[in-house]
Amino acid sequence: MPLTPLDIHNKEFTRGFRGYDEDEVNEFLDQVIKDYEAILREKKDLFEQVTMLDEKLGHFKDMEETLHKSILIAQETAEEVRRNAQKEAQLIVKEAEKNADRIINDALSKSRKVMMDMEELKKQASVYKMRFKMLIEAQLEMLQTDDWDDVTESTEEVTEDR
Repeated sequence: MPLTPLDIHNKEFTRGFRGYDEDEVNEFLDQVIKDYEAILREKKDLFEQVTMLDEKLGHFKDMEETLHKSILIAQETAEEVRRNAQKEAQLIVKEAEKNADRIINDALSKSRKVMMDMEELKKQASVYKMRFKMLIEAQLEMLQTDDWDDVTESTEEVTEDR
């Protein structure tokens, strides 16, 4: 068991014939007690400081571990977000391609219908032109017949009689 300042203070030496000067020994022991107390206080302070630093070190190690875990979680989350974004982008592209195909098919269908309507209108115009031509020719033929001269003469007679 280590000596304490009290042990040093209470230590008594046996006196012998022609021994050491008692005042000198007591003075030296007082100095040893003071130095020993100072060393013990310093040791206690250093021990407390080491304990405090160990606690801080433990705290910082915990923080480091927490940060490391947080970084790993952030990396995993970022990777998951990236994968989800890629999937979403692929879905958007597929949807856009479907819409584009639908729009193209609708446009082609409408184009075919317009072409068919145009052909039908051309046929109707041709029929109308032919009928109109036949009507005009029939009217012209009627004007060129002798019956028309008879009609004009009889109308002239009727107007003269009045």
